[in-house]
Amino acid sequence: MDISWRSRLLNVVLVLCLALLVSPGVGLAAELRVEGVSLAPCPSDDAGNQPLANRSRTASCYALRGEVVNSTGHAVVDTDLFAVILDSSGEPVLPNRSRVGGIGDVPPGRSSFALRFAVPANTPGPFRVGQVKARGFNAPVRTRPVGGEEQLPLEQQLGS
Repeated sequence: MDISWRSRLLNVVLVLCLALLVSPGVGLAAELRVEGVSLAPCPSDDAGNQPLANRSRTASCYALRGEVVNSTGHAVVDTDLFAVILDSSGEPVLPNRSRVGGIGDVPPGRSSFALRFAVPANTPGPFRVGQVKARGFNAPVRTRPVGGEEQLPLEQQLGS
């Protein structure tokens, strides 16, 4: 009886190993190169700027722009952009957070991106951007947007 229990366990382990080897690789992350990164305040008429009416200024809008290079030969989906952004004293602008935002699907080749994010008011500039990387997947890992739109309207207005 002990042998049949071990035999069943071995069969289950073999089936799981085979399933991992044969699976299409859903969820395997792809690292993408990021170049030409720049960080600048959003234009004053940008929809992402917080209105000053009836409250004190609590955050400033900044746009991070650059190019992502996909040399994998296939589209990389659900891509996130990571970076460390430091203020003039070397302190992180986005503490405890290296994910700056999502840039959606990236086709093979070069693609430009632009991300908007808020920086706490009175954070001393100029800012330095480092350790920039993009990571995506070979298959969707989140619910896909309806209608094929990858960017939110504010991101579309920011442009690339």
